[in-house]
Amino acid sequence: MARASLLFALLAVAATAVAGARAPGTATGPPLAAYGNASSVVRRRAVENGLGRTPQMGWNSWNHFACRINEEIIRETADALINTGLAKLGYKYVNIDDCWAEPNRDYQGNMVPHRQTFPSGIKALADYVHAKGLKLGVYSDAGTQTCSLRMPGSLDHEEQDVKTFSSWGVDYLKYDNCNNGGRNVVERYTKMSNAIRKHGKNIFFSLCEWGDNNPATWAGGMGNSWRTTGDIADNWNSMTSRADQNDRWASYAGPGGWNDPDMLEVGNGGMTEAEYRSHFSIWALAKAPLLIGCDVRSMSQATKDIISNSEVIAVNQGKYYLTLTCPKYLLPMGFQCTQTTIFITDSLGVQGKKVQSSNGLEVWAGPLTGNRKAVVLWNRQGYQATITAYWSSVGLPASAAVTVRDLWAHSSSSAQGQISASVAPHDCKMYILTPK
Repeated sequence: MARASLLFALLAVAATAVAGARAPGTATGPPLAAYGNASSVVRRRAVENGLGRTPQMGWNSWNHFACRINEEIIRETADALINTGLAKLGYKYVNIDDCWAEPNRDYQGNMVPHRQTFPSGIKALADYVHAKGLKLGVYSDAGTQTCSLRMPGSLDHEEQDVKTFSSWGVDYLKYDNCNNGGRNVVERYTKMSNAIRKHGKNIFFSLCEWGDNNPATWAGGMGNSWRTTGDIADNWNSMTSRADQNDRWASYAGPGGWNDPDMLEVGNGGMTEAEYRSHFSIWALAKAPLLIGCDVRSMSQATKDIISNSEVIAVNQGKYYLTLTCPKYLLPMGFQCTQTTIFITDSLGVQGKKVQSSNGLEVWAGPLTGNRKAVVLWNRQGYQATITAYWSSVGLPASAAVTVRDLWAHSSSSAQGQISASVAPHDCKMYILTPK
């Protein structure tokens, strides 16, 4: 009984603390540019299917395996997400990309799982994944064939294919843009969106239009995420250019619909550990989907350390970790306590963006609830450099004193007016700033 009473007391303290926090955008200092109105606009036009309230997390087969996939790899990947603890951190979707189907439809016009690589069928695979508490995704294309030219697309078969996917228990559809015959892009994606609304209400719809026709401006009412860039490659130039291309659409993202600069390359071997840390930090800050693209069955400890950083993930997913110290007035009541930690969902869902840039030395920042700010100091140069984030850039009052939480060092300090750090080449520092 005493423990329950203590919990209720601490929750009451938490409620008071949260209620007393200034709402985002009401700080006395200048806010991050254009954030206030953008969030409300997105919420009015987001697809209302209850999915994607935070950016999707999971795994996708393409970046590492391309067409070299089979049902054994998918099962073992689901096992690995559980066994490594990644699933508990939020990595729930196990997404099969291109090449999972036979080249031709059956005599009724239905897609057929590839008989050699997926002999048990997609439904059996979905059942296996669901039994582990995970979700299964598949891939199709808004054209006559997919990008690999190895399986049919869903153009003019939208309702039939969604019915098939739903009957298999599919939870996620990545929908590409190859072999489309030059037909109107909005019409093609609208047809699939309508089919999902009608026959697959629990399917997360991920539009992969490559950003060619500015989907951030029209896809919010269709799906839960939309690609803003071409395909990523496992190298520094590709990753940084995707970050920049995605940044321009920051105001269009929000709960229910997210900008997608493509999947993670962390662990695939083409970048350094520092570059992968930057990759993961910027994707997290930008509220991008966190879809692992490496082989999680055999990943290195360094890779696991990056993609399992719960404090960085919390920025992406909107989890507010709050440490509560037992108030003094509880002590005379007989409570024996020091502190406890809870988390509160951050419903703001605002994409962080680039707010300072000088010769490759950059500051990216975004607002969180309670007037907190997430900040990344990013060194895109090839030499060690000191980077300073000024409060005027990140949306804090010029004289504000803050607690600085270093999300990679897992340490705390204090700062006022600005924060500076020496950053290694192609590396970053990531912080949460909490006003005192």
